[in-house]
Amino acid sequence: MNSVANQPATAESFRDSIATIDSRGKRVWLYPKQPKGPLYDARKWVSYALLTLLFAGPWLRVNELPVLMLNVVERKFIIFGQIFWPQDFFILLLGTLAFVLFVILFTVVYGRIFCGWVCPQTIFLEMVFRRVEYLFEGDAPQQKALDKADWTWNKIGRKTGKHAVFVLISFLIANTFLAYIIGSDALTRIVTDPPRQHLGGLTAMVLFTGVFYAVFARFREQVCTIACPYGRLQGVMMDKDTVVVAYDYQRGEPRAKQRKNQLRTAGDCIDCKQCVQVCPTGIDIRNGTQLECVNCTACIDACNNIMALIEKPPGLIRYDSETHIAEGTRFRVTGRIKAYSGVLLVLVAAMVALLVTRANVEATVLRTPGQLYQKTARGTVTNLYNVSVINKTNRAMPLELRVLEPAGGTVQLVGQSGLRLPAQGMVEGVFFAELPRTTLLRTSNKIRVGVYSGGRLITEANTKFLAPPQ
Repeated sequence: MNSVANQPATAESFRDSIATIDSRGKRVWLYPKQPKGPLYDARKWVSYALLTLLFAGPWLRVNELPVLMLNVVERKFIIFGQIFWPQDFFILLLGTLAFVLFVILFTVVYGRIFCGWVCPQTIFLEMVFRRVEYLFEGDAPQQKALDKADWTWNKIGRKTGKHAVFVLISFLIANTFLAYIIGSDALTRIVTDPPRQHLGGLTAMVLFTGVFYAVFARFREQVCTIACPYGRLQGVMMDKDTVVVAYDYQRGEPRAKQRKNQLRTAGDCIDCKQCVQVCPTGIDIRNGTQLECVNCTACIDACNNIMALIEKPPGLIRYDSETHIAEGTRFRVTGRIKAYSGVLLVLVAAMVALLVTRANVEATVLRTPGQLYQKTARGTVTNLYNVSVINKTNRAMPLELRVLEPAGGTVQLVGQSGLRLPAQGMVEGVFFAELPRTTLLRTSNKIRVGVYSGGRLITEANTKFLAPPQ
């Protein structure tokens, strides 16, 4: 049984402090009972699918590239086989804003259903680490008794086995997240090469493992309550029309114990506290929506099981809105939902437009600092330029530079016969652009340089060409 279930509390004390802190300010360690029911089973299958995607993600390939890689160190991001560089900042910014706004809109309508069904913290804690704990130490009463018992070989064996598995799982999670940052190929080299060659990578691996172990072995539900900003922002994003895990007080109150052979005049809630005992954050959902609630549905399953035993209809605790419970009105699209949806559509449209017009190869041509024009005996003028070309694809290509505008211009590379652009890389060079004086009408002229590969124009860049006064 949860420790907090036995604590005396006033009617509004749950609003003054979180459920995992006692009157002395010390942490209350939770012992939630293992949930059982159709919603918990559904969450298990969802978690299996998401965990499979998470662990397989770094090894899946699209266009011979990872499905997802967020290499912050090298500022290279791969999403669904497409490479994004710092030059694509606006696309990434719009994508991030669209995702955040989608989460806000989803929360306005459906509350924290994301936390209970999709959030990695909840999935790993409730569907992986907590189940390992049940396997080694039993359900809540057995865990509580084991913690209070003296240290025996039985207790040492159970605790050691549990934490050894915790460390192993944390190591696997750490390697997976590291693979999303540096790529699965780099991770494989870290694991297979001699340790001295990858001290930085091994250090990151150990640090990540330690962080994940600390989070899931000790910090646990405190992440959702204290560290996660999403939970604290829900009070701003949610209103009375938001669908949440809610207790139907119209039907359940007043509460009273179930008595045999006695006519029941109270509400359907028999005050069994099963909803409290299964809660992974230690709250009493009958007090209404609270900061700690992650919409995990454990209390719904527990309550429905009790309702079945006492031959009452299910749904005393269910997904519903405060407006529907209080007034009986169905879901309605509010002005805030319309506003969020409109802004989201604009952001998505802008992002799609940028993605459609995004070039796979980008070139930057700049005049070499400190250099002026040079006149030649051939009646031409030359300017010196630096060129930088970025390849966002997974294939190398030879490059050729040509002057597209004005007509009659030529390009001469300095120090090399040609440029070769590596896959997922960048090439730089220096070249002279030469133009006939007859085409230069001003001292500062516009010049357009084309970048060709295999005779095909792949990108172009505009810059200035300086010339003597006419």
